[in-house]
Formats: sequence, C-alpha cells, structure tokens
Amino acid sequence: MGKTIVKAPGYSNTPELTSEMYIIKVKGKAKIPDYIQLRDENFVLIAYFRADRPLKNLDKYGLEGKEVALRKLITELPFGKLQKLEI
Repeated sequence: MGKTIVKAPGYSNTPELTSEMYIIKVKGKAKIPDYIQLRDENFVLIAYFRADRPLKNLDKYGLEGKEVALRKLITELPFGKLQKLEI
C-alpha cells in the first residue's frame, strides 16, 4: 500500500519562487553561529544558512547572479530586523 503524505498549509519541501522575500539576520550565542533566514510573502521560512558561509544554490530562490549584492546586504544588515529583500 502507498503512503499518503499530508503537508501543513503553507509548507513546501521545494521552495517556490516568490515575488516578495524578506530577510532577517539572527545573532548566535556561544558556539551557535549567526545565521540568515529568507522568508516568503507569507513569512514562511524558505531558506536558512550561516551568515559566515559562502552562499550556495541561490538559483532556487531567483537570486542567481546577486551573490555580491546579497553578501554586502548580509554584512550591513542589523541583527533582528526583518526587512524586505530588495537587491
């Protein structure tokens, strides 16, 4: 028999390109590093990565070719301030 997979509303294993995205930088504590969250227009988490690591797979989020601008934004972004991603 096959399994039925039920997904929670607003959740997807494969992120969809969205017209609006939001970014927030979260401060780590002790051995936990700082990290970045990308969220869609419904504030659903679509990407989560360390702030100090090279950016990978940005094409999945429609951000290919914007690595330099995104890295600059991440560097200048204050901790804890959710803002619309405009690059």
